Amino acid sequence: MPSMKGITKRPIIGITMGDPVGIGPEIILKALAQGSVYETCCPLVLGDIAVMTATNQWLKTGLRIQPVDAPEAGRYQSGTIDVMGCSDLDFNQLQYGHPTQETGRAMVAYVTQGIDWAMKGRIHGLATCPINKMAMHVAGFDFDGHTELLAERTKTSDYVMMLAGTRLRVALVTIHLPLAQVPQRLTTQGVFKTIRITNEALRHSFGIPRPKLAVAALNPHAGENGLFGDEEIRVISPALCQAAESGVRVSGPHPPDTLFHWALKGRWDAVVCMYHDQGLIPFKMVHFSGGVNVTLGLPIVRTSVDHGTAYDIAGTGEADPGSLVAAVRMAAQHAITRMAI
Repeated sequence: MPSMKGITKRPIIGITMGDPVGIGPEIILKALAQGSVYETCCPLVLGDIAVMTATNQWLKTGLRIQPVDAPEAGRYQSGTIDVMGCSDLDFNQLQYGHPTQETGRAMVAYVTQGIDWAMKGRIHGLATCPINKMAMHVAGFDFDGHTELLAERTKTSDYVMMLAGTRLRVALVTIHLPLAQVPQRLTTQGVFKTIRITNEALRHSFGIPRPKLAVAALNPHAGENGLFGDEEIRVISPALCQAAESGVRVSGPHPPDTLFHWALKGRWDAVVCMYHDQGLIPFKMVHFSGGVNVTLGLPIVRTSVDHGTAYDIAGTGEADPGSLVAAVRMAAQHAITRMAI
């Protein structure tokens, strides 16, 4: 893990602006208008000066945009937003909800600058605003999203996507796959890897000394001894045995229709789910506005909002900054927790 020299009670958290024609600029301004964020960390926006300035003007926040050229140059005081310009867009040529090749290049530039500074220890974590995957591809970057870009640039081969809130945490074995492909893509090693990385992150980032994990089954009634599917017998249970033998406190595979009831009552610290919607449907029922997307297994701290670019409300002033506020605070706490171990 890179050195985090100079970290204080207020770590520097880089906030990437995300898609310039999405809600990223708006939720950043609304989030940083909350002075309490500055009690938690030193927020540094990695984005576009012109876009942030123009958005600030039509939102009428009363905040001051302060351009900086390095993390060390930020003031990090409530009422002033420190912004590192990583693109030079013409705001008058942009149209909300309509990404372009230029905006695609810009959103990648914000993330890569943040990763590089985090790897060098000049900032202590990243909180990312949503991007548009198609615009990124049009701009020449062949990644499925943030996570794959982060993994390549940090040279990380094993990583896990977690959604975390105050009441529920879910980690995913498979992420963005057609549902029909999930059974074929599940492997014992993949399930074990997800359990292992989740357990390590709960200890080293969330500060839970001895985490308790539950693993969801794939099939109804956990397969009913093979009657409704045998993935629990062939794939999931062997991974659980391997994890238990390595010292992880884990149980399952549990029927998903009852598992989340007990998870919400605090029986476990996290639930390992087999596919995207199995975990995200119950999670977003509980944490729709304040959930955080966390990438586990990276050498740097990275959190993100748990929503997309929201083109339908971009530029209207209706965007909710709740998830970003939670993501920034979680990134700060994870940075401090990592340093304490």
